[in-house]
Amino acid sequence: MLAARSARVVALGETVGPQVYRILREQIIQAELLPGERLSESDVAKVLSVSRQPVREAFIKLSEEGLVHVLPQRGTIVTKISVASVMNVRFVREAIEADIVRLVADRHETDTITELRRQIAEQKKVPHDDRSAFLRLDELFHHTLAAAAGNAYAWSVIESVKAQMDRVRFLSVDDMQINRLIDQHERIVDAIAAGDKTAAEEALRQHLREILNSLPEIARARAELFDGAG
Repeated sequence: MLAARSARVVALGETVGPQVYRILREQIIQAELLPGERLSESDVAKVLSVSRQPVREAFIKLSEEGLVHVLPQRGTIVTKISVASVMNVRFVREAIEADIVRLVADRHETDTITELRRQIAEQKKVPHDDRSAFLRLDELFHHTLAAAAGNAYAWSVIESVKAQMDRVRFLSVDDMQINRLIDQHERIVDAIAAGDKTAAEEALRQHLREILNSLPEIARARAELFDGAG
């Protein structure tokens, strides 16, 4: 239950609704709230010390992302991971980010390259058992690429649909993969620094295809989390 695991609190001075949404989304993606678990507006509101309205709004937004099913009169249930959704979103994300990284490589601006290399240095400092911290930095890396291409909107589109993919990425990250992902980030930045659009795109595509290797194994090992479709 949320009450047993939530160490997160709603901060004063910030809008409540988005915080409630972020807390619940993070717990679902990090498999703290498992598929099949039932959530109630009243319980979540009590644990987070908020009214039921922002919880209701968070449930609706999570439902739009496919993370929960809202069942009238029966409560809200955490969904299983949709394999079909993961594959579809990965395809769309690769197509969008391939164009993004080509634009960034074409510009190969010094400030962007410096910032990306700074982020990679931060990634290397993260303890390898802190998957959450690494994935936050990974998100920042890709967001920075989109912003450098002058298309932050493209990243917002990716963010709005990639929740199921994020659930698999959290489960798949381990010591060996973190090192591999950092190496891939470095290859992307090296290609950008060289102004090599083709190499940058190839490195980016290889990076985003890592999930194709990890997904089948994770789906077998954690079958209870997956819907089995697609």
